[in-house]
Amino acid sequence: MARILAIDYGKVRTGIAITDELQLIASGLTTVKTVELFSFLDRYLKKERVTLFIVGEPKQMDYSPSESEALIAPFLVELQKKYPEIEMKRVDERFTSKMAFQTMIASGFSKKKRKNKALLDEISATIILQTYLSGR
Repeated sequence: MARILAIDYGKVRTGIAITDELQLIASGLTTVKTVELFSFLDRYLKKERVTLFIVGEPKQMDYSPSESEALIAPFLVELQKKYPEIEMKRVDERFTSKMAFQTMIASGFSKKKRKNKALLDEISATIILQTYLSGR
């Protein structure tokens, strides 16, 4: 089987998570600078088979799109154009940053480590991916 790759797209950094080949377990992979995201995906997809992209969908409390959706829309168009053979689905990402921060606290991360925004983005991508896996 192929893996599922989750993307927590951000203006500056993008968190990435991946499943195992059986698509059972979500694990944080890395955080990359958003300007380097496509070159990272190109390298990764040459090594690993991915069947599905899960992209976080930022929403307001009333389920309307958040302001950051305007930043994500052009990325989604480019993602589909560049990798048309890989299906893409969206997952509501409300509260993932708060959940990621709580996960860091529960895991005993030091205050210094909890300030690491790149790690927070990677954990957020993992939560987005786990949400998808749990809901299918």
